[in-house]
Amino acid sequence: MIVSACGNSDPLAATGDCTSDALIIGSANFPESETVANIYTEVLRINGFKVDTKFNIGSREAYIPALRQCAISLIPEYTGNLLQYLDKDATATSATEVTAALNGALGSDLAIATPAPGQDSDAVVVTRATADKWKLTSIADLAPHSAEVTFGAMAEFAQRPGGLPGLKKNYGLDISEANFSPIADGGGPATVRALVDGQIIAADIYTTSPAIVENDLVVLTDPKHNFAAQNVVPLFNAAKKTDKAMAVLDAVSAKLTTTELISLNTAVSGDAKIEPKAAALAWITAQGLNSPIG
Repeated sequence: MIVSACGNSDPLAATGDCTSDALIIGSANFPESETVANIYTEVLRINGFKVDTKFNIGSREAYIPALRQCAISLIPEYTGNLLQYLDKDATATSATEVTAALNGALGSDLAIATPAPGQDSDAVVVTRATADKWKLTSIADLAPHSAEVTFGAMAEFAQRPGGLPGLKKNYGLDISEANFSPIADGGGPATVRALVDGQIIAADIYTTSPAIVENDLVVLTDPKHNFAAQNVVPLFNAAKKTDKAMAVLDAVSAKLTTTELISLNTAVSGDAKIEPKAAALAWITAQGLNSPIG
């Protein structure tokens, strides 16, 4: 009995019903994913779908297999990272190129709806004072100041193609080893504090971080697409993708701009600490998605 119980303890281990009309919405284990998954869930319910949820599943290594076997039907994803997961040799970086390459990498058992304009991607970020002092708008504007720029990011940023090597290749922003500060919090509070306190001049911070607005930080534009596009996109088990579900989620995605993602993240992870479901419901109402889509 013990062996049997252990063998059935994981709700994602069993194959789900790929033919059912019901949808099971999943999320990864971080607040933005759960918030967007709640938005998908509630808008689909409003539009007549029978919906269940399995949130906070974990990483792609857990939820992609679950999606393939219909243990979940749908999950919010990010185009660039999903492409890299499915095709380790992919080199596409612009939003259009990434989406085209992704459609070719999905195979027969996965499918996407239309990506949202909103992205949660790496970005070179500086303080407002630095941007004003050096008249910065793009990463290229920072390059002439390379010798003065101290840069904070995760340690792997120093070697990965889209990190320091890419910034040097694409923009001439040449950060010396002595001027690179590895900070192991993925652009989180420690990185932001180092930037705001002047310990570093620039940092790798994700574009939907609430800290950008809260600290009046400036995201430098990336016109050469050094960082791969990371548009939010609904990822389906292909058997669960229907025209009606696509129409509903396309209406949601059209309103999910980067600014809106930042606002949602600020509500959930900022000082207010609103629960993801409550933040999702408030956003749905504010966007006029709280009635069936015509």
